Amino acid sequence: MKLNEFAKDFEPASKTKNIADLKEVSTDIDLLDDEFEVTDKLTKQIKKVKQKIIVVEGEQYRVPSSVIGQLKVVLEDNPNCKKFKVKKTGTTMDDTRYQVIPLL
Repeated sequence: MKLNEFAKDFEPASKTKNIADLKEVSTDIDLLDDEFEVTDKLTKQIKKVKQKIIVVEGEQYRVPSSVIGQLKVVLEDNPNCKKFKVKKTGTTMDDTRYQVIPLL
């Protein structure tokens, strides 16, 4: 196979998606610990990054701590909430915001 043919069909082996990519999420889904290594851009040192994830249909989705905090507030007022969705605004680490929306 030629490199250009391979590159066109290439998909990274394991890339964690974001919970906001899902149409809806069950409040009963398992929350898992995950970690990966990255190279710090300034120090060039390898560091471990820990995150919370859920797995839906074999795909990993990152669950930001702000989403967990908002879901806690939703569940305090509505302990019977079974599903929710997450809206994401922003594109960088500094301006990204999440909004948890309970679903009926």
